[in-house]
This record gives sequence, structure tokens and C-alpha cells, in this order.
Amino acid sequence: MLKVAIITGSTRPGQNGKAVSQWIYDLAKVREDADFEIIDIADHNLPLLDEPIPPLIGPYTKVHTKRWASKIKTFDAFVFVTAEYNHGIPGALKNAIDFLFKEWNNKVAGFVSYGSAGGVRAVEQLRLVMAEVKVATVRAQVLLSIYTDFENFTKFKPHSVHKKSVNNMLDEVIVWGNALKTVRISES
Repeated sequence: MLKVAIITGSTRPGQNGKAVSQWIYDLAKVREDADFEIIDIADHNLPLLDEPIPPLIGPYTKVHTKRWASKIKTFDAFVFVTAEYNHGIPGALKNAIDFLFKEWNNKVAGFVSYGSAGGVRAVEQLRLVMAEVKVATVRAQVLLSIYTDFENFTKFKPHSVHKKSVNNMLDEVIVWGNALKTVRISES
């Protein structure tokens, strides 16, 4: 069974990502084509990138990096839940991605974003970052507006139309996740 991580990408106190990740998980867990797990990067206490050797070269030297690598390695696919801060991705999410390399390789990612413009600019940046760590990205994405999908910008109340977008994105993630799993098996 395909294993999909729903990664909460903001660590800011009071951020909306946890509620969005839980909503995605609740919609995903009824599916029978994959297993889903929420991963909150805040729970991993990653400092600013402190590995002395680039992750492309390795090996990892820090305990926190090794734990993070062990966790990410277990997944076949990812759904990144990201806020858009100042037209970009949260620094904590970029930092968490930058810690690793091979654990991301030949996997797939989908995106759920939120912000004043639906988080579209954050997703554009994430697509570039994912390409560099050899993660394929799916076209379908979920864009949530802080104006219409959050009451008073804080209480998550997604419009019902987004459920279809979530399932379309998950359909693509699962198809590509299964395809790329065969690539990883052939490289072993």
C-alpha cells in the first residue's frame, strides 16, 4: 500500500496549517488506495540547516537530521500543506526540505496552499524546490483563500467545492506515487 505523508509546512504559532492538514487527512483516510499520515514539521524541532556536508553528498551527522531522514524515507508520496508568506513558502518548510536529498528522490508531491491569493505563489516556488530534490509534482492542486475559506482569517471553514479538488489531487498523487515506486524498486 502506498504511504502518503501530509506535511504541515508552517511552524508559526496559531497558524492554520494544522486544521487544513487534518481536513485533508479526514478526506483521504476514507480512500482504500493509500495510507495517510500527518507530519507536522514543528514536531521535528529542526534548527536552521546545520549539517556540515550538503545532503546531496552526505552522510548526515546530526541526530535530528537522521531522525527526519528516517521518517521521510518511509513515504512514497507527499501532500504539502503550505501557507504563503510574502509571496513564498514558509522558511521552516524550505529548511525541512533542505536537510535531506535522497529521501525525497523519485517520489511525488501534491500541494494544498492557503493565502490571500490561494497560496499559488508558494506552490510555484515549491515546484522548483521539488524538482531539485527529484520529486515529481502533480498538476492538480488545492488553493484555499484566507478570505473565503477561513472565518476571521483563523477558523478554517473550507467551501465544499474544494473536496473535489482534494480528491483530484490525491488521485494524481497516488497514480504517480505507484509509478515512481517501481522506479525506486528498480534502482535498489
